[in-house]
Amino acid sequence: MQALSDSELLRRLSEAVRQSRRNEVGLVTLIAEVDARKLYARRSCSSMFAYCTELLHLSEHEAYLRIAVARASRKHPVLLTMLRDGRLHLAAIAKLGPHLTEANRDRVLKRAVHKTKLQVEELVAELIPRPDTPPVVRKLPARFEPSMGQAPPPPHSLLPSHPHPLAHPQPSPDPKPSGDAQTSGRPGPQLGPDRVEGPALNAASAETSSAPSAPTPSAPAPSPPATGWPVRPPSHRPSVEPLAPARYRVQFTASAELREKLVRLQNLMRSQVPDGDLETLIDDAVSEKLERLEAKRFARTRAPRKTLADADPTPSSRHIPAPVRRAVHERDGGRCTYEDASGRRCTARDRLEFHHHRRAFARGGDHSVDNLRLMCRTHNRLLAEEEYGKAKMARHAQPRSPHGHAPEISPPSSPAAGTPSTRRPAPAPSPASRREPGGRTPAAPPAGTSPGPRPTRPGG
Repeated sequence: MQALSDSELLRRLSEAVRQSRRNEVGLVTLIAEVDARKLYARRSCSSMFAYCTELLHLSEHEAYLRIAVARASRKHPVLLTMLRDGRLHLAAIAKLGPHLTEANRDRVLKRAVHKTKLQVEELVAELIPRPDTPPVVRKLPARFEPSMGQAPPPPHSLLPSHPHPLAHPQPSPDPKPSGDAQTSGRPGPQLGPDRVEGPALNAASAETSSAPSAPTPSAPAPSPPATGWPVRPPSHRPSVEPLAPARYRVQFTASAELREKLVRLQNLMRSQVPDGDLETLIDDAVSEKLERLEAKRFARTRAPRKTLADADPTPSSRHIPAPVRRAVHERDGGRCTYEDASGRRCTARDRLEFHHHRRAFARGGDHSVDNLRLMCRTHNRLLAEEEYGKAKMARHAQPRSPHGHAPEISPPSSPAAGTPSTRRPAPAPSPASRREPGGRTPAAPPAGTSPGPRPTRPGG
């Protein structure tokens, strides 16, 4: 593989993906036929799910996806064609299959082309909207970390207590343990991220034309420890689930400190939010935090003190004037501007950095709007390697500090040399003890800046 060129490696990878899709269609077709003939019963298996996991040695998730797709494809053969050419993936078909009908099939599948799993879940929520879930805060069972020879506590001692007064009154939860908590009496395990129980598959396999029931998104079920009780039940893992158009159910486990902060915030905002609605409280808190972070990183404020005409683009330091950062962020739409040879633009919106794309800062580039572009950290690094070479970037790269600072490429000792030098955030004990190859002592980064490999990160 090391001898392959970059273009040849990418070509082979694309061909391997196409071949994998063709093989996947063949596997799904065979599973559908074996399931229709119930041939698993002759191999001492009670269901197609048991046959796939026990004899074909597929994982629970692999078995569920392929069985769901196989049964859906028998009712809608076009799904296999879309799976073969890559317009749909297995997870998308498994999500959409139970909701497809002759009337809505063409319209729904057209909207699902090349969508991610979350986007498909949002489409399903639009087809089958569900009501909002009321906010609730419950105290979880105490964490139990088993020691050698120590038995787990009785199950009743680990049941959640009643909802906290912060929450709205809720009916008591169903005392019957969920499929994730059961360890016996259920032949089929729970699957992640889509829950499918063995009996459900057995019941569905009794009729060839029936599709599996709509899966309920949840977190992957972790394997319990060899001895003792699971530290955290799978139902308490963070999750974001679409319920209806523009409505989501957000669930996570919080610390006692966060619960106390929510109570304090609820008390302070009684005049604005009399009912203490959690969604309103969290929305206001997140919106305020976003305003502060965007003002700090991209100079986005409601009332800017300076305009672009007041900004000085002279590269006296790594600091980029606030009006310039604000203009660049608005022009680039808060998104990485890197484009490949085919014109496809990077979709990243996190870890954005300011990149001097016309003339590098280390070569005298200024902080003008025309010389700056937003780049994600990956493409910023890629362009820096193209500018200075991978060997030099690897030699000058330093681990990032806990505050997110990156090594900075200082201006070369002479324009002809063009050799980058490393500037560390922490000052040296003595300027004379740290000299660059050209004999020049690097200056400490300006206060409040967040240097990057070549351009300035948006924190400056």
